[in-house]
Amino acid sequence: MSPGAAQPLLLGVRHHGPGSARSVRAALDAAQPRAVLIEGPPEGDALLALAAEPDMRPPVALLAHAADDPGRAVFWPLASFSPEWVALRWAQARDVPVRFIDLPAAHTLADGPGADEDDGGAGSVPVDPLTALACAAGYDDPERWWEDVVEHRDADSARDPLAPFAALAEAMGALRETHGDGGRPSDLVREAYMRQRMRAARREFGADYAVVCGAWHVPALRARTTAAADRALLTGLPRTKVETTWVPWTHRRLARAGGYGAGITSPGWYAHLFAAPDRPVERWLTKVAGLLREEDRQVSPAHVIETVRLARTLAALRGRPLPGLTETLEAVRAVMCDGSDVPLALIEDRLVVGDVLGEVPGTAPAVPLQRDLTRRMRTLRLKAEAQSRDLELDLRKDTDAAKSLLLHRLRLLGVDWGVPTASRTGTGTFRETWRLCWEPELSVRVAEAGIWGTTVPGAATARAEAEARGAGELGEITALAERCLLAGLSEALPAVLRALADRAALDTDVARLAGALPALARSLRYGDVRGTDASALGTVAAGLAERICVALPAACAAGLDADGAAALRGHVDGVHGAVALLADTGPGLRERWSGVLRTLAGRDAVPGVIRGRAARLLLDGGRLPAEETARLMGLALSPAAAPADAAGWIEGFAGGNAGGGTLLVHDERLLGLIDTWLVSVPPDAFVDVLPLLRRTFGAYEPGVKRSLGELVRRGPGAGRARSASRAAPEGFAPDLDPARADAAEALARLLLAAAG
Repeated sequence: MSPGAAQPLLLGVRHHGPGSARSVRAALDAAQPRAVLIEGPPEGDALLALAAEPDMRPPVALLAHAADDPGRAVFWPLASFSPEWVALRWAQARDVPVRFIDLPAAHTLADGPGADEDDGGAGSVPVDPLTALACAAGYDDPERWWEDVVEHRDADSARDPLAPFAALAEAMGALRETHGDGGRPSDLVREAYMRQRMRAARREFGADYAVVCGAWHVPALRARTTAAADRALLTGLPRTKVETTWVPWTHRRLARAGGYGAGITSPGWYAHLFAAPDRPVERWLTKVAGLLREEDRQVSPAHVIETVRLARTLAALRGRPLPGLTETLEAVRAVMCDGSDVPLALIEDRLVVGDVLGEVPGTAPAVPLQRDLTRRMRTLRLKAEAQSRDLELDLRKDTDAAKSLLLHRLRLLGVDWGVPTASRTGTGTFRETWRLCWEPELSVRVAEAGIWGTTVPGAATARAEAEARGAGELGEITALAERCLLAGLSEALPAVLRALADRAALDTDVARLAGALPALARSLRYGDVRGTDASALGTVAAGLAERICVALPAACAAGLDADGAAALRGHVDGVHGAVALLADTGPGLRERWSGVLRTLAGRDAVPGVIRGRAARLLLDGGRLPAEETARLMGLALSPAAAPADAAGWIEGFAGGNAGGGTLLVHDERLLGLIDTWLVSVPPDAFVDVLPLLRRTFGAYEPGVKRSLGELVRRGPGAGRARSASRAAPEGFAPDLDPARADAAEALARLLLAAAG
């Protein structure tokens, strides 16, 4: 400010500090300024009236993004216990002019995404003010120091409500003298702009106005500078056109772990401290007891009383004026959690941090796509919630099918509000399970997706068509076709199918063709479930399958290395499953595929892992007799075969999740062939094949491995011999004992009745 001028009321605060918020309210009540200036983007001035709407419920955030690139965005979050929010609501309640005075977002976003609104918070500058002051006071924890000197101080009963701001300003002045801008030169530009806005306020209101800003800035705003010097710092700053609005925020996003630089470690705890009229520890522990009771833990009023006593005792031993969060949690862990960290982690997640999601009035500015999404969410009764929850959908119901289409369309637009997950109640194409969690950043994603259209279906269709035109590989287009059918985007399918046909006609790599076919087959199934016409897709898929049947045998016999053979074996599995789904799209497709598998199983030039897998698929499909299977295994495991190739054949035949272990348990002839080959492997070759064998047999269930071990211990084939001679297995009587059988039958009936 200019020399000799009267100084305004500068209230330096910690962002999201309930102690600072109470002190600001008390200071404003005492000073009654004619205007209030708040650290924040001036573009938000036009939106300040919305803060007084009944539907506005913090935590919320001012969102500013570049008009031509919504991905370049920055947030200014505000909670109910944020000093800036308290000052804003104080001014609105008294009809006092209130304005934002920080550097405009038009300058902040011109150089790219990045927020400068974090100043003054712990960890937001290389020289952390809180840490420096805590160390000077002899504390090793800045949060504990802040609680002792600010949060545990009753600002409303203080004789001088301005005293804490004077003390904090003096401390920050000493830090600024030592550390300058603290390692952030951009602060100098921001502070120059703030001083310019303060000069404008002085011309309008005189010196009777208050400024609420990060305490770090107070010394700079009091510095005796000239308007010319500040203009020189602001000259030539780049600009870009920006759009601003209010968006809901969450307590979890206020936490430092959530990625917000000026965040706090315990927003839920701070919200409680700010809202509690008295006895904050007692009220907090009552909430903790209620949460633990909801989780079926035995917590009585006596537990609460004892926890309060322990927390106070710990605070007294540590010389603290009142129990802080550290003492409270330690007492909870000892008394209510029986020393366990598991329920304590739940308390920290639900109450210390919390999942509170703010609300914004429907009149807040929004892109047309956001308004359409809000309308659809309201129609389908889908509520945005910060806490993760599972949503079970039955696609045979119209409302559930509409919810599925909306979530799939949003995912195609890059708005991952819902993520598909495994169902806990069943499987099938008529059932879907989604895990929903609304993050504030999704508002930016919706704004970005607004370039594709004004409605969710229209934007998703335009995005799918653009992706189809720009796709470089066949697999990308087949995956896109599957997503279009899941999202019910019939209008996008023609463009996707044209791109698919063009890429398939030019692609000669059988591995890429085989990798693309399963997605097409699944798409046909999804089209049937959702009532989408996918006949054209079926024609493309059938043609792709024909090309694979022709080219696959030659590709498998082309001198593949171990990695290439393993990859192609996976493609064989995928094509086999796809053919089962495509059997009705082309006559004789299943028979032609079986012929391909027979060729692969009997051709010596094909790697063992593929020959073994082909034999197993034929056996499971009933197209290879057991005798022929034994013959192929005998040839693969003959002494003339290389040990590594033979081990690969075993892996292809009995490995994976195809039930190979169960097959060997019930067919001792095949197990005998493997056992005979294994004992004949030379010692020097055994070391090479051991990792492959361990990978094959190590994947079996423990019960299957025990059964195989028992069979090998007594010798494969012994079971058949005993069966022929009617001899009982070891541990079993030769004949049935009727008395024991009757007792077991009664118990089995009792168990089955209970299960029913």
